[in-house]
Amino acid sequence: MFDKEKWLEIFSTLKKNKLRTILTSFSVAWGIFILIILLGSGNGLQNGITKQFEQDATNSIWIYRGQTSMPYRGLQPGRRVKFTNQDYEATQKEVKEIEAISSRLNIWQQKNLSYKNEYGTYDIVSVHPGTKQLENVTMEAGRFISELDVKNYRKSVAISYMVRDALFKEQDPIGEYMKINGVPFKVVGVFRDESERDNTRVYIPVSTAQRIYTGGNEIHNLAITIPASMMGESEQIAEQLRTSFAKRHSFSVDDRRAIYINNNLEEFKKFQSLFTGIRIFVWIIGIGTIISGIVGVSNIMIIVVKERTTEIGVRKALGATPNSIVGLILMESVFITAIAGYFGLVAGVGLLELLSPHVKSDFFLNPEANLSIAIGATILLIVSGTLAGLIPARKAASIRPIEALREE
Repeated sequence: MFDKEKWLEIFSTLKKNKLRTILTSFSVAWGIFILIILLGSGNGLQNGITKQFEQDATNSIWIYRGQTSMPYRGLQPGRRVKFTNQDYEATQKEVKEIEAISSRLNIWQQKNLSYKNEYGTYDIVSVHPGTKQLENVTMEAGRFISELDVKNYRKSVAISYMVRDALFKEQDPIGEYMKINGVPFKVVGVFRDESERDNTRVYIPVSTAQRIYTGGNEIHNLAITIPASMMGESEQIAEQLRTSFAKRHSFSVDDRRAIYINNNLEEFKKFQSLFTGIRIFVWIIGIGTIISGIVGVSNIMIIVVKERTTEIGVRKALGATPNSIVGLILMESVFITAIAGYFGLVAGVGLLELLSPHVKSDFFLNPEANLSIAIGATILLIVSGTLAGLIPARKAASIRPIEALREE
């Protein structure tokens, strides 16, 4: 029940010792404020890095061409490894766990796109349909490049929303013909990519690009995705790919410069482990700061008990129970801790909310402390405040009335 007399007494005691109360409250508030800021900053960093990974499928493995750095069966180092359609076909057959696969051929010579009297320069990337999943592409209209486009050497193109806005303005581009380096291509879809840099490109079938622009079967890189259930085996799959490429292109499997394999899943797992360590570190610092404030509360309560020894003795002589003495001291301790913690919490969350819209960084996004952390921190403070006041409260309850009166 609400005991008005006890609360009036607590407020009277705090009012008599304003400076001490303010300093104690500040130490607690500062602790929770620092904890919230650190946790929010850690979340911001994690959100930013995770966003970078999510721009491509996190369960993807990318293989890039390199240059041999070791002699192999009479062949000298320094040979450039060139990928072909055979690498795509062999990988598709040999790796049973594949969900999506695509080879890629970038058109470097010219990047001229036009529609009627509108012109622009954008990246031209030739791919298989699997790129839609590999790049986490979202279709806004129409469709992506299909297997029939590749098989039949169709002049089909999927354009980004940025290309649509620049060349087609308000007109619906689906079914229209635009020119890519002077060659007419039919627009079959409009896409949007999470990565803004990838919205400055168009996709065409890899077979069409080889026939029109290179006249061969060369590709620049290759990528696959694997099922979520196979993620624990991604490293073995990557090594399987390295062995297969080494055999086809005659280089040592130990030659790490011959081809480069970017295992997004393994990199993502490394960053997840790093963030786990960061979170633990942040909690250690934050809790350490809170503990310093709680120790301050405990010390203040000890001083309060010492100053009020005579008063406590009189209370006990008049029939006050030990539990009532403990309750009074604990109420004062919890009150200081809870109020100070609340202000620290509000200040920390408020600062994060204030700064969040103004933080413009690809690697730092939405530095927010979620509600569960805020509630957990508040509960931690209340429990800590109770523990901080428990020792001096028990000491106060154990005071014998005759000894307390002698203090006078």
